[in-house]
Amino acid sequence: MHIAEKGEGPVVLLLHGFPELWYSWRHQIVSLASSGYKAVAPDLRGFGDTDAPTSFHSYSSLHIVGDLIALIDLLGVHQVFVVGHDWGAYMAWQLCLFRPDRVKALVNLSVHFFPRNTAFKPIQAYRAAYGDDFYMCRFQEPGEIEAEFARVGAETVIKKFHTLRDPGPLMIPKETGFGISPDNPITLPSWLTQEDVNYFAGKFEKGGFTGGLNYYRAFDL
Repeated sequence: MHIAEKGEGPVVLLLHGFPELWYSWRHQIVSLASSGYKAVAPDLRGFGDTDAPTSFHSYSSLHIVGDLIALIDLLGVHQVFVVGHDWGAYMAWQLCLFRPDRVKALVNLSVHFFPRNTAFKPIQAYRAAYGDDFYMCRFQEPGEIEAEFARVGAETVIKKFHTLRDPGPLMIPKETGFGISPDNPITLPSWLTQEDVNYFAGKFEKGGFTGGLNYYRAFDL
């Protein structure tokens, strides 16, 4: 597992989402370190410079929470503050459920708590609600969306996901994909530079997207 860390003091564990990396927390790491905390941001399993098992069966909540407990043990502390975003937030909820003894407090962004429901599985529910073009449904078939991402390029994928502003469900139709064309370019917001995009894209070009996509494929597990 690759981690970025800075500062001394109580540990704040920063958990990223998809398609992200430890780099998503680059500004918060510096701010927390200057405020008397030790900020620790891992590349989660399947992302960046951390190992990426090929099978989605290796990406269940138990696997990811196990990674986080091992990291907390490695840091030599009993409890940590946890901040999560997107998949990082989902796994942070699971960490609190499975091991509340290791968490001082939780701050989660963008993902509320999903209690386990034995009546239906998540992907089944999303497919019923939004159809086959809903992004989580499109992500299910191994290799399919990877080929589409390869066609448009990692840089475009990163720009698209990091600049989404439509509050509706994210749809990726098979016929049109992301709907990106020279006539419809992606404009970066003020808080995201081309240098930032290049860092993300470089890591995903090297390691691929399969590790991150496996979180969606393991959702029903």
